[in-house]
Amino acid sequence: MATDSGSASVSNSSQSPPGRRSLWSSYSFLWLVAPVATAVLLYRLEPFDPAPFPIDELAAEAMVVPSSNGRMLEGSEKVGAGLLAGPEDIAYDPGSQVIYTGCGDGRIVRVRVNDSTVENWVNTGGRPLGLALGPNNEIIVADALKGLLKLTEAGEVKILAVEAEGLKFKLTDGVDVAHDGMIYFTDASYKYSLAEFKWDLLEGRPHGRLLSFDPSTQKIQILVPHLYFPNGVAVSPDQTSLIFCETFMRRCKRYYLQGEKKGRVEKFVENLPGMPDNIHYDGEGYFWIALATANTYPSNLVIRYPVLRKIMAMVEKFIRLPSLEKDGGVLEVDLEGTPIAYYHDPKLSMVTSGVKIGNHLYCGSVINPYILRLNLVKYPAITNT
Repeated sequence: MATDSGSASVSNSSQSPPGRRSLWSSYSFLWLVAPVATAVLLYRLEPFDPAPFPIDELAAEAMVVPSSNGRMLEGSEKVGAGLLAGPEDIAYDPGSQVIYTGCGDGRIVRVRVNDSTVENWVNTGGRPLGLALGPNNEIIVADALKGLLKLTEAGEVKILAVEAEGLKFKLTDGVDVAHDGMIYFTDASYKYSLAEFKWDLLEGRPHGRLLSFDPSTQKIQILVPHLYFPNGVAVSPDQTSLIFCETFMRRCKRYYLQGEKKGRVEKFVENLPGMPDNIHYDGEGYFWIALATANTYPSNLVIRYPVLRKIMAMVEKFIRLPSLEKDGGVLEVDLEGTPIAYYHDPKLSMVTSGVKIGNHLYCGSVINPYILRLNLVKYPAITNT
């Protein structure tokens, strides 16, 4: 009897009183709920309000490219390594065999194709992006900070335009020049600058414009408003239309300059394997579209769900979002937008231009300190089976 009583006494003393158990349960519940409640509160108080992208306009089926080189870094050369600071776009002058490219420090640099000699030429004082040759040996520049510029053969910098219809350019991006001298260019966003371009993606609203500038009249015209980060521009070889890229929508469209369809916009190529940047015509019947980064499962989720973009915006305010770009490259398409070949590499990112010169593909990048050069004969795209 004494032993049983002692056991019972020990057992009872080892159990927590009901009040204490209830208190600890409350604390545990608060520890679990408090972070969630705080996150919900912060989310509701966050004023940033992303909009849905027009998902119905994104093609569902994956693009089929008949041939590819998925390891384009193997065999590639680095032109101007260490002498170039983010050579974003490339313009080639076949007469002098010189490449023009714009750098992050404002320099316009000339690179000789035959020996890769780098020469500092002009500094715009801004951030030159798209480049194009003019009819009188001038270079037309889409400068993200300065607007639309003209560089004379003597190296003089002239501002052509900084606004359209009272709305200033915030991110002058791609440019091309027609045979008649008309300049076509994009303002990727009238709301966000180059340093803020991530916010344009996160917000998901069409802040971009395709425009024209007539040097003879100094007239600026908005050709297509409400675009999702319009980027590169290339006039068609017959001069009847132009192709422009919409980066966030992963597509390129055709705008008609002449004929019965003048002023109309039609599909050119959709569901690209990555986000397009600049586009260039090679003079041989093909366009080359630079893809800054490949499509990934996370990037597809970000495009589709505004709630994820709002969360990313909240994170970006306090902790810089990590760079997720990878597998950049260049896609070759014909004059109708049919894919021909795809050059890319998992270790590449932020490829912003691709220009075919002879047997070589030259690739610019907004971040790399060099131009990438690939011999297309030695390292061709192989037919996919």
